[in-house]
Amino acid sequence: MTISIRRSLVMLAAVSAFVGGPVMTGLALADNKHVAEAVEHAKEAAAHGKQGHADALVKHAEGALHHAEAAGVKNPHLDEGIKHLKEAVEHGKAGHADVATQHAEGAVTHLSEVK
Repeated sequence: MTISIRRSLVMLAAVSAFVGGPVMTGLALADNKHVAEAVEHAKEAAAHGKQGHADALVKHAEGALHHAEAAGVKNPHLDEGIKHLKEAVEHGKAGHADVATQHAEGAVTHLSEVK
């Protein structure tokens, strides 16, 4: 009887690993999708900033900020990326496209390091 209980537990663990593993990996990929979106928006923000378009920079930096905050990942690079995005928005709204661009580029650098 003890052997059949052990076999049942082993089978349950094996099935859980095969089913639970992909589910947990899918959740991790969902979080990383937000990070990837944040990187893309931050790149767009930097590109617009280089052209002197502070208003478009703000729009994309805010989009990047939204995705970065939604990522739900504990990572110091994510935290730094968020700080840079907030600065990019602030300076962009003030019309300082050059400074905002530097912050958007800093956000790209840090967000690209989030794993």
